[in-house]
Amino acid sequence: MKRVLLLIWSLVTLHAMAQDTLQTEQPEKKMSWLRRTIRGFSYIDENYVEPQHYNWSVMLQATHTYDYYRLSSRGADGQSVWLSPEPNLKIGPYFGWRWVFFGYTFDLKRVDMDLKDLKQEIDLSIYAAQIGVDLYYRRTGSDYHIRRANLGKNVDTQVLEGVPFNGISVGITGANLYYIFNHKRFSYPAAFAQSTIQKISCGSWMAGVTYTRNSIDFDHEKLQAVIDERMGAQTVKVDSGLMFNSVEYYNYGASVGYAYNWVFAKNCLFCSSLSLALAYKHTHGESSSSKDLLNINNFNIDGIGRFGLVYNNMRWYAGAAVIVRSYNYHKQQFAANNIFGSLNIYVGYNFGARGRFKKKK
Repeated sequence: MKRVLLLIWSLVTLHAMAQDTLQTEQPEKKMSWLRRTIRGFSYIDENYVEPQHYNWSVMLQATHTYDYYRLSSRGADGQSVWLSPEPNLKIGPYFGWRWVFFGYTFDLKRVDMDLKDLKQEIDLSIYAAQIGVDLYYRRTGSDYHIRRANLGKNVDTQVLEGVPFNGISVGITGANLYYIFNHKRFSYPAAFAQSTIQKISCGSWMAGVTYTRNSIDFDHEKLQAVIDERMGAQTVKVDSGLMFNSVEYYNYGASVGYAYNWVFAKNCLFCSSLSLALAYKHTHGESSSSKDLLNINNFNIDGIGRFGLVYNNMRWYAGAAVIVRSYNYHKQQFAANNIFGSLNIYVGYNFGARGRFKKKK
């Protein structure tokens, strides 16, 4: 956690220094190498992107989060079970300085739940002109439901759909760092940080690195008990591939993707972005021998999608943003597929004009 906080503080400091440099144009020969480098992280072509005019912002945001897990055995008579928790809705105020927002959201549906059933979620994204950083931490609680099940050929599993199941708990911690190549003309902050305005439609390729740590605690005996209770005389046995108590694995990957900002009306923007990562999965306790590293089963394709719809006239802004992540884990007898994401709906107001924009207000 200390390293994460240090990273966040470093990025905030670098961005603030870059913005201050942009506000006071200086001859290149009077700038140090470090200052020119920092300035480059936030340089934009103002024919394509309008920079932020204000220092401060207040915002009200509603956040809907969701998770979807598929656990599968991979034998000849493989079984699968699809699980997801109850939808989660939070709402709360935020207060921002330039590109950094602080706030607190209240869970509207889980005020009276036990602590062991509560979700713990931290999602933080930092968007500068050249680079982006995603940090996330999730603990899902235990309020899952069985959404679907495949327990073999000619086995009717409809009686299991929607049944509560508290035998699984999932945790995920991760970070994504990516570089935006066409950063002078394409603005990620315009779509997801509301700190700039994209004037002309434009796109950009991106490349980066990813790291995640996933953990799954699973009680297969509880799953067998639910199957026996609901299916009665038609019950079947849980496959051996699903008979595990816990698994913890680490992902290291390199990603490439493309994003496009479509300006379909004045001050209106729609952004679509997709990145795919080739990720190496290493299970906790496995050896890291050369044979293990070259095992094709340890490599999987993960994905991240971002979509944003924004109206921003620089004083007022409103919109919605969706971020979806997909992670896949496959071994000889077992596979896990996870999709999780969030939907944010927000409205905000900017104030406190900056530097060269004060005379225009």
